[in-house]
Amino acid sequence: MVNGRDISQDKSLGDLGREAISFLTHTFIAFTLLAVVIGVMSLNHPDPDSPAPKLLATFFAGLVPMFGGFILARVQHNDIARYTWISGLVIFSIVCVWVLDLPTGNGLCETCGAVEKLWRTFFSFDHGSGLMGGDGILVGAWIPLSMIAYAVGAKLALEP
Repeated sequence: MVNGRDISQDKSLGDLGREAISFLTHTFIAFTLLAVVIGVMSLNHPDPDSPAPKLLATFFAGLVPMFGGFILARVQHNDIARYTWISGLVIFSIVCVWVLDLPTGNGLCETCGAVEKLWRTFFSFDHGSGLMGGDGILVGAWIPLSMIAYAVGAKLALEP
């Protein structure tokens, strides 16, 4: 209750539906901005084994959606844009459960504990776990990061 009113009271079904559509739209925009970053990065044909392009992509996966969220929230004055971090958290949680259920084999991450398995899958650029076909950083780190950064940008734009 930052502005002194409770936003959850006295809403019609239509209002809630519009908010849900707006939430999904902002989530999709954050995802689309990440797709643009990945598309631009892939035009340079980076070395998949080098950590430098992954680090640069991680930086831009946060910066571009944050800037996009800032611009869109400033133009639309839509309070719902601040809540896209929830989508990022839900996606991260689902992917974490999925990775923990993946079978490991020789040389992958057969002796890893749960935390090390998640860390090496999502956040290790040079010594990954080998799970998810090497796409753990994309699915488990960049997608949630883009949605959280979008929400932060929207929050910064809507602050008085």
